[in-house]
Amino acid sequence: MKRNTIAAAGIALIIILVVSGAFPVQAQGISFNTAKFSDPLDIDNRYFPLVPGTTFIYEGTTDHKSTRDEFVVTNDTKTILGIQTRVIQDTAFENGKVVEVTLDWFAQDNAGNVWYFGEFSTEFKNGKVISHAGSWEAGVDGAKAGIVMEAKPKVGDTYQQELAPGVAEDMATVLSLKESVCVPYGCFSNVLQTKDFSPLEPDVVEHKFYAPGVGQIKTVLVEGGSEVSELVDVVTD
Repeated sequence: MKRNTIAAAGIALIIILVVSGAFPVQAQGISFNTAKFSDPLDIDNRYFPLVPGTTFIYEGTTDHKSTRDEFVVTNDTKTILGIQTRVIQDTAFENGKVVEVTLDWFAQDNAGNVWYFGEFSTEFKNGKVISHAGSWEAGVDGAKAGIVMEAKPKVGDTYQQELAPGVAEDMATVLSLKESVCVPYGCFSNVLQTKDFSPLEPDVVEHKFYAPGVGQIKTVLVEGGSEVSELVDVVTD
């Protein structure tokens, strides 16, 4: 078969596996178990620490528009599937105007894996709400919790970050654990690099970078457009 035909067949297979539930939430055998969340709000994963009162500020460009993102770790919680999750308020700006506000829900299991339980997304245009597209919650309409960051990531690991069939199916593959990356906030070594993709948007691929002890420091859209976002500051209460 031609390369495009092979790629299309592969994407179709992923979609079938995800929708049917045959594709594992985590390809390396990490399974979701509500009994293994003794202190779910204590999110201290070295690549994805979420301390209440912390605000991560990112700036960059997307399709020649200036962007800013404020990722606020709140003191709020939301119980999902019987587990307390940490509420994050993520506000996205384009050219100084709010375009999206998202409430994300995360919790950490006893092994140190950070799980993603869903999000409530609100899109704005000219100050008015236009959509809640992409919103999902684990346990609702067949959606399941996914892993946003492994406790012990290894190169080649592939895992499901979001598992809401037809709504949110983001996945990630670990590419490196030894990158050196400089952003406005500082320069870092031993940085984790992932490839992020989704069968719902097969032409879009991002590379994300996570610094030990800090968290996500950079995102670059490598296929499907022009976008870069870098950490410029971390503010604590």
